[in-house]
Amino acid sequence: MKETFHLNNSTADSLGIGLFKCTVKPLGKFIVVNSTLAAILGYSCKMELKSRNFKELFASGKDAERLFDIILKEEKINFFEALFRHKDGSEVWAAITASKISEEGKKDYIEGIIENISAHKDMEDKLTLEKDLTQGLLDNIPDAIYFKDRDNRIIKVNNFYARGFGLKPHEVLGRTDFDFFPPEQAKKMFEDDKYVLDTGKPIVGKIERTLLPNGTWNQVITTKVPMYDKEGNIIGTMGITRDMTVYAHLEKDRLTMLRSAFTALGKTLEIRDPYTFGHNHNVANICEKIGKELGWDDNRILTIKLAGELHDLGKISIPLDILNRSGKLNEAEYSLIQGHVRTSYDIVKDINFPFSLADIIYQHHERMDGSGYPRSLKDKQILPEARILAASDVLDAMTSYRPYRESLGIEKALEELKKGSGTLYDKQSVDIICKLVDDNGRKPFWLDN
Repeated sequence: MKETFHLNNSTADSLGIGLFKCTVKPLGKFIVVNSTLAAILGYSCKMELKSRNFKELFASGKDAERLFDIILKEEKINFFEALFRHKDGSEVWAAITASKISEEGKKDYIEGIIENISAHKDMEDKLTLEKDLTQGLLDNIPDAIYFKDRDNRIIKVNNFYARGFGLKPHEVLGRTDFDFFPPEQAKKMFEDDKYVLDTGKPIVGKIERTLLPNGTWNQVITTKVPMYDKEGNIIGTMGITRDMTVYAHLEKDRLTMLRSAFTALGKTLEIRDPYTFGHNHNVANICEKIGKELGWDDNRILTIKLAGELHDLGKISIPLDILNRSGKLNEAEYSLIQGHVRTSYDIVKDINFPFSLADIIYQHHERMDGSGYPRSLKDKQILPEARILAASDVLDAMTSYRPYRESLGIEKALEELKKGSGTLYDKQSVDIICKLVDDNGRKPFWLDN
């Protein structure tokens, strides 16, 4: 005889999970239900739900057949997931754990519990979508991209990386550079990874020669950056390597590689904090459009757009509970937030760009009257690109949704920019933003179509 549960009505109704007992013959007729199960499926009371047959509540008749078939054959089932019909017509994901009970002198019956797992399934679907989108981006970048844990074991690669060794991506996982490269070469790669893990500093644009599986040597350019968990701890490295053997124009190739590397790093940031990633992308678009209005050349527009894409990368080291907190921050926490400017600067300052990208990023929270940070610069001490970046940053921040508040709207953002025009924000930048908004019917002009 199987062990059964016996709860009084009061106890059963106070539980946060649905309870049921139903007949085997006829199959699915309710004997007992609790109030929680009625609430999960949208019924006003137990009696209303009890009048229905259990099988009728499934969104798919095949799921109902499969559930009862398993229970009747195996006499139990654990965490069977299925869609149920809510009374209002919507669907509810639920997990069922149940047993067939046989008691001497009594008719067989089925009893079990039902848990509402809709929130879990929604989160699971979102995470799967994000994972698929991220992998799709990585697989479309024509460079070798790879992620390693603190033991330098490969935990994720794109297709390009795996194809270079004649393998499929899953066949690469768990291995190290010593499985693919000559010992001396793998040792140097291991040392580079260790440097990034120990110091938190990236290795950017390192030119090196690698031995291919076919026995030939090529020349590549590699960037490695630290990966952080939600507490800001370094948990591994991300690398991107481009074969530059056939490229005659090294500087142009190096800049292209760096942009790809930061795109991949940006996707890592997106997984951790999609709001910051989307903000960086929007700010880059605003900066680009302002630069075009000013008649800047392509190189200068590229500079300001790249600054927009990278200006908040330093937030990757800030714990998410601080970054997205709705309440007031204390002095130490606010100082940590302000520190993202320095961290962003440190990520790019040693990179030999043909323009002052690091300084532009470092100045994007300075204000025209000297009230900004980190160095209280004012007026012409602030680079023109940084002035544009500052106004663009405020525009998108105020018009975007954040976990701790709804969007404030474009009118509020314009009101803030006009109020601070010439004192906090660069007047020319504010005037151009207002013109672009007017030209676009008082709607955001920077969002992707």
